[in-house]
Amino acid sequence: MKRLFCFLVATFAVAGSAVHAQEVDSTVPMQTLTSEDVTIEESVDYVPAISLDARFGYDGIVSGKSAGFGGDGLFLNIDGKISKHFSYSLCQRLFESAGEDSSVFDATDILTLSYEVGNWAFTAGKDYVILGNWEYDAYDLDAYFDMNTMFYNSFDGRRWGVTAAWTNKSETSTFLFQVANSPYSEEPKVSSLYSYALGWQGAWEHYESYWTFNMWEYSHGSFVKNIALGNIFYFGDFSLTADFMMRAVELDELTDNLSLTLQPAYDICDKVRLFGKFGWEKDSGNMFDLTGNSFDGMRQENEECTTVMPAYILPDKDYLFYGAGVEYYPIKNNKNVRLHAVWSSNNYTDRHGINIGLTWKFDVVNAISRLVKR
Repeated sequence: MKRLFCFLVATFAVAGSAVHAQEVDSTVPMQTLTSEDVTIEESVDYVPAISLDARFGYDGIVSGKSAGFGGDGLFLNIDGKISKHFSYSLCQRLFESAGEDSSVFDATDILTLSYEVGNWAFTAGKDYVILGNWEYDAYDLDAYFDMNTMFYNSFDGRRWGVTAAWTNKSETSTFLFQVANSPYSEEPKVSSLYSYALGWQGAWEHYESYWTFNMWEYSHGSFVKNIALGNIFYFGDFSLTADFMMRAVELDELTDNLSLTLQPAYDICDKVRLFGKFGWEKDSGNMFDLTGNSFDGMRQENEECTTVMPAYILPDKDYLFYGAGVEYYPIKNNKNVRLHAVWSSNNYTDRHGINIGLTWKFDVVNAISRLVKR
C-alpha cells in the first residue's frame, strides 16, 4: 500500500506542477502571449470524434446443429480534447447487461482523462490493463473470438487505475508504468488488490513491439507474474504478428504456462486482406485457479461443451488452434464498412466453425456536419 501511495503522490505531483507551469498562470497579462502560443491554441481541434460501431454475423459449426445470426456488440466511441494538453476517451458498450455488482460502469471499457506535456503523458480512469500482446490489444469488433487464445476469452482486464508514459524524441519508443485494480479483484473498492505493469512500445519501419512485465495480485502480497512479448514484422504488403506470453505464481514455473500465436496477413489491395492464425497454449494447472473447479470437473465441462472452443485447457493436453479468413472493404478509400469470412478449428473439440459478417462504423460528427451544410 505504501508503494502505491508513493507512486500516486509522485505521479500527480509531477502532473500538477506541469499543469501549473503549462496551463494556468493568471498573473500573466494577455498581451504577453506570443503569436506562436495563440497559433498553437487556435490550432487545437475541440470537435470530438464520435462513432457508433457494430458487427453482425452468421455463426455456424460445420456438420453441427449450432448456427444462427446475431450481433457482436454496439459500441459508442468518443475521443476529444479539452485543451492543448488535456484529452479524453470513452468506449461504451450499449445495451449490455450489468455485472454482479450492477455498477453503472460495468459496460464501460474505457473512460479516461489524459494530460500530455513534453515527452510525458499521464492517464487516469478506466482502461485496459497494460498487456504486451497485440491480440489482447485489438478492438473487440476487430477480433474473431474462436481464433483467439483461451486467455483472451477469459481474462477481463478493464480496470480503474493510473498510467504514466514517456516517449523519446524520435518517437520510436514509449515506456509505460501502470498501477490499477487487480483483474482478480471481485470487489475493487473493497479488496485492496492491485496490478502493476512495466511496458515498452517500439515502432520502426519494419517492426513494432509491445512488451510488458505484469504483476497481478490475487490475494494480499501474492501475485501472478506475467511476461508478454508482442511483435509485428512488416514486409511490404505482408505482415507477421507474433505474440508470446508466459505466466505463473512462481517465476521458476513461467515456462509451464505459455501462449504463442502467429498471425500472417497479406493485403492484396486496399480493399482485400487475407490472414491466418495459429496458436499454442499450455497450462500446468499449478497457476492460481480462478474458477475453483477440479480437473475432473473441467474435463466434464469440456465433454458437455458444444461450441468450437473448449471450456478449459487441461494440464495433460496442450491446446492448438488455427484458422484463416478474409476481409473486404467495399467502399473505395473508406474503412468504415467491412465484410469478413472466417474459418476456425482446434485439437480439443475437432469442430470447425465459420463466421460470415459485416462491421460498420457510423461517424456521428461527419453525419451531423453534412446535415448542417444542407
